[in-house]
Amino acid sequence: MVVGRGMRELVPPFSLAVGRWILAFLLTLPFAWPHRRTLKGLNLRQWMMLLLLGILGVGAYNTLAYIALAHTTATNAALLNSFIPIAIIAISWFLGHRAKGLELFGVGVSFCGVLTIVSHGDPAILAGLSLNVGDVWMLAAVLSWALYTLGLRWRPQGVHPMALLAALTAIGLMLLLPFAWHELATGAVLHLVPAAFAGIAYTGIFPAFLGYVFYNRAVAEVGAAKGGLFIHLMPVFSTILAAIFLSEVPQLYHLLGIVMILAGIWLTTGFNRR
Repeated sequence: MVVGRGMRELVPPFSLAVGRWILAFLLTLPFAWPHRRTLKGLNLRQWMMLLLLGILGVGAYNTLAYIALAHTTATNAALLNSFIPIAIIAISWFLGHRAKGLELFGVGVSFCGVLTIVSHGDPAILAGLSLNVGDVWMLAAVLSWALYTLGLRWRPQGVHPMALLAALTAIGLMLLLPFAWHELATGAVLHLVPAAFAGIAYTGIFPAFLGYVFYNRAVAEVGAAKGGLFIHLMPVFSTILAAIFLSEVPQLYHLLGIVMILAGIWLTTGFNRR
């Protein structure tokens, strides 16, 4: 979120999305190519499922988030992004899955941990936040990611994870390219400076390539609701990275929030039960 917010003056949102996914696709391709045959033999329904997942997870989520970050603060975006696990549970409820009481409690504890970090432990900051058009875009991104996470349940079986990611990335890129072209054709300016390339490289390698590899695996292993909860670790890692690279000293509210997030994840995923 912080990098996306910082890139708004250098790279317009669709161009940033295309840049990161081109890089992610190139990184995925060597691992996916040996398993390309696992995509053969898919029927029309399975390809339609891949198309939907590519639109939601690659084409829509990050692009909507980048559009949002052009109009709202990183704090608002991080706060709204933390609603993803709640959205997953809510949609799952409509699909017939009822979360257990301890799971709901764990999500609530983890969410409160996110609020603690985002608000710097000051409720007045949360009370002073105001919604704007960027927040609406961010809510659309949240819905897109929740649907993508739940949709992974119906991904075609037998397709290698790297081949799956390559296919989703290609689908998302085909969706994004016309929008990026229109964006630049209508006056958006792309600043090809070192900071722009660094931002695209960071978002392409870490959130796009590595992030999707690990997230897809996590959802496959523990399910959508539990896998989605790990989104709440984003402010935890942001705190750690800021301490390492920016020499920012963690405050008490950081530590309290991290403890609450980890406790919530522990409760929800059932690490305390054998």
